[in-house]
Amino acid sequence: MDKASLDANYANTGFNKRLGFGKKPALVMIDLVQAYFVEGSPLFHPSFRPSLEASIRLKAAAHKASVPVAVTRVEAQKGGVGGGVFFEKARDGMSCFEPGNPLGDFPTGLEIEPGDLVISKRYPSVFFGTPLASALTSMGIDTVILCGVSTSGCVRASCVDAMSYGFRPMVVREAVGDRHPDVQESNLYDMNAKYADVIGEVEALAYLKQIKTG
Repeated sequence: MDKASLDANYANTGFNKRLGFGKKPALVMIDLVQAYFVEGSPLFHPSFRPSLEASIRLKAAAHKASVPVAVTRVEAQKGGVGGGVFFEKARDGMSCFEPGNPLGDFPTGLEIEPGDLVISKRYPSVFFGTPLASALTSMGIDTVILCGVSTSGCVRASCVDAMSYGFRPMVVREAVGDRHPDVQESNLYDMNAKYADVIGEVEALAYLKQIKTG
C-alpha cells in the first residue's frame, strides 16, 4: 500500500486528526543514557546522537520557560532481580543498567538541574510502576512533550501510556531516535495517527517560547 492509500485508509477510520497542545506542558526525556551513545555498548547506534542533541536543546528551552522537566533512566538489580519478563527478553541490553555500570549514567551535556524530576524505571513505559503520572497530575500538567530513545520502544510505550493517563502526548520528531529509518518512520506515523501529535523541533521550541512569554 502506498502512502496516499495508507493516509486515506487511516482517515476513513478516523485516525490522523490533530490533537493540539494543552495549557500546561512538561518535558519528559526518556532514557537518554550512555548505553545508547557509547560505542561498544550493546544498545549503541550512531543514529541516536542527533536525538540527544535535540533533546538537550528542548531541555534548555523548557528551563527558560519554567516548564517542568522529567528525566528518566532504567535501573536494574544485579542479575535482573525484579526485572520480570522485560529483563528476560532484553537481558544483554538491560545489563547496561545494573548497579555500577557507567552505561546507565547520563551523558556529558545532559546536565541534571536541582528542579528536574529524575525517574527510575524497570519497564519500557516511563509511567509503568513509577510516580510520574501522579507527580505530573499534582502539578496540573495536561501536555507531555516526549523526547528520547528508542522511538519504537520506550518512547512509544510512554506515548501510549501518556494518552491513557489523560495527558496530551507531543512527540518531537528530531528528538527521538531509532536504529533504522523505516522503524523510526513507521512508529512516528502510527503514533501520530492514533495516540499523539508528532511535531517538529521548531514547533516545540516555538510553543515553549510562547509559554515563557504568555
